[in-house]
Amino acid sequence: MALTVHSVFTSFLITCTIISVCRGQTQNETMSTLLGRIFDGYDKKIPPNQNTGDVDTQVKVHVEMFIKSMFSISEMNMDYSMSLFLRERWIDDRLKFDTSLNLTRLVLDLSFFETLWLPDMFILNEKESDFHEVMVPNKLLHIYPDGTVQLSARVTGTFSCIMQLKRYPFDRQSCNFEVETYGQTTDIVKFFWSENPVVLAKDIQFPQFSLTEITPYDCEKSYFGIAFTCIGVQFELERNFEYHVVQIYIPSMLTVLLSWVNFWLDLDATPARISLGLLTVLTMTTQSASARSNLPRVSYIKAIDVYMAACITFVFLSLIEFAYVNVLVRVETRRNPSDGKANGKSSHGKIHQTTHDNYTLDRHIFLFTCFKVQHLSYIGRARLVDKVSRVIFPVVFLFFNITYWVYYMYLYTSDVVV
Repeated sequence: MALTVHSVFTSFLITCTIISVCRGQTQNETMSTLLGRIFDGYDKKIPPNQNTGDVDTQVKVHVEMFIKSMFSISEMNMDYSMSLFLRERWIDDRLKFDTSLNLTRLVLDLSFFETLWLPDMFILNEKESDFHEVMVPNKLLHIYPDGTVQLSARVTGTFSCIMQLKRYPFDRQSCNFEVETYGQTTDIVKFFWSENPVVLAKDIQFPQFSLTEITPYDCEKSYFGIAFTCIGVQFELERNFEYHVVQIYIPSMLTVLLSWVNFWLDLDATPARISLGLLTVLTMTTQSASARSNLPRVSYIKAIDVYMAACITFVFLSLIEFAYVNVLVRVETRRNPSDGKANGKSSHGKIHQTTHDNYTLDRHIFLFTCFKVQHLSYIGRARLVDKVSRVIFPVVFLFFNITYWVYYMYLYTSDVVV
């Protein structure tokens, strides 16, 4: 009895195994048969709808972009880099199949890329780009029962973007991405953006810019009277200028403020005033060169050029002010020679002491004679120039900053190059 039960159980297992193997073979044969039937007589050299006799033979290709990352936006090279999934979808009636196997779609091997008709799309403003092939080629090809073909490929490339830098670093740029057919005219194929033309990854970040707007558009081209389909998308980018404020503007302001220390030093501190004046001029020259190092050599003036030029002018005028004051002191020295040896003082020190009293008297004369500078000695004039500079330079610099920031932040308008 036990042997009979064991025999029956063994026979059941063998039967189930045979049925499973047969079903697998039948399924494989059915898939092979289906693919063979779909591609039997298929000619990829002929576009869809060409042999149907319909009036409308145009293949409508719907395009969609999924942007994984956008990086390396370069003002020097006028380009930007981007990694994206470029997706196309169109209907090829020759690829219709029945749904007796309950298949929602056919996932085709990459070898079928050489078998199917594909739109000859290329990226119009591409500088260089590559398909990803690690670990396998990042391409996808699906066919749906109604003949819809979906193609997707991952692309990373560098694309040109003509920038207008007159307002730099408070500028806003418009960068485009355009795709076009190379040989297939609009009679054969037409590109359309899908309902959601551009989708951004959730973790996407822009190191220098903020993406404010994405605008799809049509850019159909005509060459020698022949129309070729073209579509594009425009990225509106607004620069984040906080970096430039911290690294360029604030150090430049401090350098200008440092140059004003000259006005508070004594007239006799010639070495200190010379060193400070030259130091601030050289520092501003270095900062200006550093600010322009990553920018193209354009023929117009940028906002940052205006500020750097103004700061260099202020520190240079501070140095010129010292030169003028020093000349006045030297003239006074030549006009009032002394024998400082008898008094145990240097010649210049004695002149400074004697002229100080004259300056005190001349200051009252100056005040009561409606600013008649001719009543002051040369030392008095030098001290007056320093005192006036202590007020004039900060006031003018403050006025310049208010005008500069209000103008470029709120009032300046310019056409963005598209």
